[in-house]
Amino acid sequence: MSQAVSPILMLQKQKMLLQAEYDAEREEFRRLTETMGIERKVKRGDCWCPVRLGRHYYNSLNQLVVEAFRDEDTDIEHNFEYGRQVMFFNIDASGGIAYLPFTASVSYAEESRMVIVLADTSQLDRLAACPHLGVQLSFDETTYRLMMEALDRVIKAKGNRLAQLRDMFYNRSRTETFTFQPMRFPWLNPTQEHAVNEVLRAKDVAIVHGPPGTGKTTTLVEAIYETLRRENQVMVCAQSNMAVDWISERLVDRGVEVLRIGNPAKVNDKMLSFTYERRFESHPDYPQLWAIRKAMREMQAQRKRSNQSYHDKLDRLKSRATELEVRINADLMGAARVIACTLAGSASRLLEGMKFATLFIDEAAQALEAACWIAIRRANRLILAGDHQQLPPTVKSIEALQGGLGVTLMERIVQSNPQVVTLLQVQYRMNDAIMHFSSEWFYGGMVQSAPDVKYRSILDLDTSIVWVDTHGLDMKEEFVGENFGRINKGEAELTMQTLHDYFERIGKQRILDEHLDMGIISPYRAQVQYLRRLIRRDAFFKPFRNAIAVNTVDGFQGQERDIIVISLVRANDEGQIGFLRDLRRMNVAITRARMKLIILGDSATLTRHPFYRKLYQYIQQLSKNQ
Repeated sequence: MSQAVSPILMLQKQKMLLQAEYDAEREEFRRLTETMGIERKVKRGDCWCPVRLGRHYYNSLNQLVVEAFRDEDTDIEHNFEYGRQVMFFNIDASGGIAYLPFTASVSYAEESRMVIVLADTSQLDRLAACPHLGVQLSFDETTYRLMMEALDRVIKAKGNRLAQLRDMFYNRSRTETFTFQPMRFPWLNPTQEHAVNEVLRAKDVAIVHGPPGTGKTTTLVEAIYETLRRENQVMVCAQSNMAVDWISERLVDRGVEVLRIGNPAKVNDKMLSFTYERRFESHPDYPQLWAIRKAMREMQAQRKRSNQSYHDKLDRLKSRATELEVRINADLMGAARVIACTLAGSASRLLEGMKFATLFIDEAAQALEAACWIAIRRANRLILAGDHQQLPPTVKSIEALQGGLGVTLMERIVQSNPQVVTLLQVQYRMNDAIMHFSSEWFYGGMVQSAPDVKYRSILDLDTSIVWVDTHGLDMKEEFVGENFGRINKGEAELTMQTLHDYFERIGKQRILDEHLDMGIISPYRAQVQYLRRLIRRDAFFKPFRNAIAVNTVDGFQGQERDIIVISLVRANDEGQIGFLRDLRRMNVAITRARMKLIILGDSATLTRHPFYRKLYQYIQQLSKNQ
């Protein structure tokens, strides 16, 4: 029998590792801020420069916000999103950079427009005085503080539900379930139906393990919908804004009343319509609240503060404004069946004092354990959904990674309580040949293809996966800095030629008529940006530009395309493959394709690793059997 571990000691160790990660990230930020040129920051997507300010106004949450715009003619995807901390700088005539002495936060960001929350009008005045303005991501203290506080809370927990869940997740203990006859969901497959039933039966915890294309979101939406037949309200969280948006949108489509705390990553009318801010503005009491706030601002601007009647009147207005805010908040929270937010967003003051019978965490395998504990304190039971064989959480400190900070709560529970896990086993995305290798390597051969996708292909007698071997073609990688990684220009150009040739085989008109879409993936940012430039310059691809997405593996998480081309970049005499050794990333890359997967890489470099050797041999065998 395995010896019980001490959850307290494990969590204390995790806190030390999180501190190491914090220190490493803060030091990297300091170093990059001091040494990296503006142009490189812009290319990384961490900076907009120059920035043009637009209008400023008070939003419905009474925050002072200002619009910022960048030049629209850019192929660089930025990393600004809701809640991220930013800092402004001014460039003087000699090119010197002066940072303004405050940070602000992003309310929301579009491709070339951002709305930024400021603390007060003095910050606005400082911005207005800067003739050559830029904005860059700042070091985010807030999320680390919330994670540290969450770990402290769970370490100190005694005699309550948080302590029970902590002890259960760290040791092989009997999780409790309700007993009832399985419910039937004829529109789901048997493993999806089983997963929904296991969620409903769980008193403590359940995990929906969803390999690529197996309908994890469909299953999770059904589980939430059925849970709401038994409970008045649930909380749904995910690590990223985009993942929260995706599950929220699917729930709204199902007719569920969702209240989104925090702004969506994609700003469109459908997404905005269920945000807290938009609902707040739509409340019948809001015009009265807005009028009171306006009167307060006008009074404060006049600053007749020695007058006692001024203070009395201001206090009365503040009291009335608070009363209206509390009433509107209570109405909005009371009407919502699902409260949706990021894990960090679950600490919002808007949710003060709220508890939920059930917390659902989607994409749980991408979240640091400490981030999950921020939300778990609000819940009585926990449902996790995700796939620990796909993208892991980002950990930058080698010390923290080696110490185990990257081990997620989902992985921990899979190890300690395997009985709570349901594996979804039928995939609806890929041709069987594409799916088969991933199923064998990552899922013990347990994932099968649905009959209607098993033989899907674009061309008759087409091999579903091909490996274009660049060995011997004098294509070598170049190192272009630790933040961009590596580039292989020869391989990038061959990638374009390979896609060009395949388009010619399909027929340009057919691609347009059938709305075929394609993705080009590379693990390295420098290669991604170089590939984007090549596509933009090549007249052949002009009619298809809207159908071609080029991004890193992380950028394609959760997406799929008819055709996927992967440029692996690495080509060297030593057989060094760097972070391509993280096979979970490759699992994501190769499972984005519905009908055709083309891999470009130097076989001599890559096949020294057993995974790539097995993949290469598998593809060679497929070609022989064709």
